[in-house]
Amino acid sequence: MATMERFAFAGRTCVITGAASGIGAALTLELAKRRAVLALVDRDADGLARVSALAREVGAGDVSTWVVDLSDGGDRLDLAAEVAARHGGADLLINNAGVVLSGTFEQVSMKDFDWLMEINLHAVVRLTKAFLPQLLARPGSHVVNISSLFGLVAPPTQVAYVTSKYAVRGFSEALRHELAGRRVGLTVVHPGGVRTNIARNARMSLPDDDGAQAAQHERFTERALTLPPEEAARQIVAAVQARRPRLVITRAAKLADLLARVAPGRYWSVIERGLRGKNL
Repeated sequence: MATMERFAFAGRTCVITGAASGIGAALTLELAKRRAVLALVDRDADGLARVSALAREVGAGDVSTWVVDLSDGGDRLDLAAEVAARHGGADLLINNAGVVLSGTFEQVSMKDFDWLMEINLHAVVRLTKAFLPQLLARPGSHVVNISSLFGLVAPPTQVAYVTSKYAVRGFSEALRHELAGRRVGLTVVHPGGVRTNIARNARMSLPDDDGAQAAQHERFTERALTLPPEEAARQIVAAVQARRPRLVITRAAKLADLLARVAPGRYWSVIERGLRGKNL
């Protein structure tokens, strides 16, 4: 990857999943400012309409929107064909869409576990498979897969999410090695503490009649998720431009990554003590 030219965004077709909010929406606007052509994917039609209108205002070369529910198990070959027909093919695929499931492994149902894996992992694999022929046919193309801080460290009560994000990390690293020398770059991103609605919108594994789980997620969002998604998007776009293979976002995520490598069997007890000190 070091020998590839820097990625130029103007006029290049960029496919972004989860584009209606959070990091996806911020990435959409960041790429629009660089005159990219945008194919925006999300299940939220109203959110897509809002974000696409803003993208046009700030300078996107062309914008198309695709209302897709990534939990439905589709192979996405139809989406890839439609994007190619509309825009000529993809130059940048950003697999950003993701969901959270709250609860211990004992508590969560297999139905909910499979739902999360479908969106967080299988959709990443299927979209990459569907668009890969286009990317290979357009030298200098690139793939971005959004993993997580929890693709580097593994907290309790997040077994499903951790499983998906570690898998995205492994998939990305192996695929990057396969694509070496074929002029397709790949960046795996591990965000930590980005202020999005992913925690607030988490699916609850147990009834929350008294609102306790929702209140806990709200406290976590306010105290731990502090980095603006616009800053995360800026860093991701810079990493794509520079063809970086890996991006860890936020100082806390970088420290956790280092700790997991230095003390792989004991890192969580150290992190847990720090979290207790911050009342998270």
